[in-house]
Amino acid sequence: MTDIVDELKWRGLIALSTDEDALRKAFADGPVTFYCGFDPTAPSLHLGNLVQILTMRRIQEAGNRPLALVGGATGLIGDPKPTAERTLNAPEVVAGWVERLRAQIEPLLHFEGPNAALMVNNLDWTQGLSAIEFLRDIGKHFRVNKMIAKEAVSRRLNSDAGISYTEFSYQILQGMDFLELYRRHGCTLQTGGSDQWGNLTSGTDLIHRVAPEAVVHALGTPLITKADGTKFGKTESGTVWLDPEMTTPYAFYQFWVNADDRDVSKFLRIFSFRSREEIEELERQTEERPQARAAQRALAEELTTLVHGAGQTAAVIAASKALFGQGELSELDDRTLAAALSEVPHVQVAELGPVVDLFAEVGLVASKSAARRTVKEGGAYVNNVKVTAEDFVTSTEQLLHGRWLVLRRGKKNLAAVEVTGA
Repeated sequence: MTDIVDELKWRGLIALSTDEDALRKAFADGPVTFYCGFDPTAPSLHLGNLVQILTMRRIQEAGNRPLALVGGATGLIGDPKPTAERTLNAPEVVAGWVERLRAQIEPLLHFEGPNAALMVNNLDWTQGLSAIEFLRDIGKHFRVNKMIAKEAVSRRLNSDAGISYTEFSYQILQGMDFLELYRRHGCTLQTGGSDQWGNLTSGTDLIHRVAPEAVVHALGTPLITKADGTKFGKTESGTVWLDPEMTTPYAFYQFWVNADDRDVSKFLRIFSFRSREEIEELERQTEERPQARAAQRALAEELTTLVHGAGQTAAVIAASKALFGQGELSELDDRTLAAALSEVPHVQVAELGPVVDLFAEVGLVASKSAARRTVKEGGAYVNNVKVTAEDFVTSTEQLLHGRWLVLRRGKKNLAAVEVTGA
């Protein structure tokens, strides 16, 4: 592999660094033990977290040792949000989320070999710490004037909501994490999002005060933006999660397939493990034949396989093809079909009726008369079978898995009908 700092820069993954030249030397002298933290403030990780995990994997594959920290302690507090206090979750809820997040991270890093990853939990070194010990041993090294200058804190201080002492103290806990991992595992680098820069540098500052001889680093990845101005990792239905129960593999796949041509090059560099040559070839194809969406499909297949496995990816691709008449709808399993149809316009009906009524009700056409014209022109399909009669009435025998009809107008306009009373 090329120099890992150069690799990260080419992929657009370095926004901030405490000292890039010193970090480059540390990697060259390596291996470097480094960590990134993930707080269990929800039952699943999301695409923003995936940026950090895959950045860890790149650094690991360059010969360095990752520590994946799931914050059983910091998750009880949560880092300060820009606008208001977080709702504190019950300890047993947070403990359950810790295990869920660990299970999502573990398949994405290498836990065997000379640079095997290690999972750590900051509750291990905080739950037995008394308030007096915390204030005397850790708190004395922090200066309030520097703490309030941190962007996340200053923004809240200047808002109507203010900030509680609990959330104000979050940066002390994260700083203590870096110190503990430095002492326990020789960890000398923390990575994270650039929006966490204040928390990242609280750790380097603490280590420099406690152990002035230490050489430690922080590396911040950029905030990912989308060309259309919408927030990365969000869709009309909400956040794109890694948990298949919260975002189905089909919806996950479609997120990448639907990526804007203006964004796909950036996404390839950040998320794909393809070589520079392969990525540059996909970029060329996007420029020359954008309608083929080769880069989007390659990225969707790679990431869905990485997060959800090859089997789910194959099922998703089969569903995508079958919906548009390039495969057998009847061969799709119930869960994959339901997930796919949840991404298109759909209605629920108690009983079936004339196809023209269904086309109009689901919104594929503006009216029943428009539906009749569609049938007459040969553009109406039910479960990929062309409808040839304007008075055709659908039947329960046509239902997929006893409840679904897939309606299509022309080649690309899809909708679904779910029968609840069949």
